[in-house]
Formats: sequence, C-alpha cells, structure tokens
Amino acid sequence: MKNFFLSLLLTAAASCILQLFLPWWTTVLAAFAVAYYIKQNSLAAFLSAFVAVFLLWVVYAYLLSSANENILAIKVAELLKQLTKGSVTTIYLLTGLIGGLVSGFGALTGTLAAKLK
Repeated sequence: MKNFFLSLLLTAAASCILQLFLPWWTTVLAAFAVAYYIKQNSLAAFLSAFVAVFLLWVVYAYLLSSANENILAIKVAELLKQLTKGSVTTIYLLTGLIGGLVSGFGALTGTLAAKLK
C-alpha cells in the first residue's frame, strides 16, 4: 500500500513537471519510469498511474477552463452533445479518462519491463 501512494505521488509530480515543458504524452514516460523503479503488481501500477494522471488532468482542465468562464469547454460540450449531453463536467471527466488510460498503460508497460530483467 505504501508503494501505491508513493507511486501515485511521484507519477503525478513527474507528469506535472514534464508537461510544463514537453507535450502531453510525456505522462507515459513519467508513469513508465515510476512503475519501472517502484515494484508493484501490474494492477496496482496501472491504478496508481491512472488515478494520478486522471486527477491531475481533471483539476488542471478545470483550472484552465474556469479562468475564462468555461467559454471553450461549453462550446466543446455543445459540439459533443451526443456524448456529453452538453455537460462541461463530462468534458473534464473525458479529459481525465484519456490521460488516466494513457498513463496507466505506460505504468503497466514499465512494471512488465521491470519483470523482464
């Protein structure tokens, strides 16, 4: 359990720092590196990275969107009305889901790569 929370915090911190300077997909690199060095089973590695980046992206999307009164988020929700029913919250959750899945699979790959050595 200790490794889970340590992995969660390190993945969130590394992803946050990397995304300040590099593209969005660097969350995969952060999740891979953390999962490679912190020994966990595959499910725990996936979930820790998923939760870390899911929360990071949802909070970051909310902060960016609320700074401009959700103008863009409302328009995107309207464009994706079939999927979101016009809800801005659903846009935030979809954003987090995409980031969480990408980083979760990166962490899963890192854990499985560590088992190879």
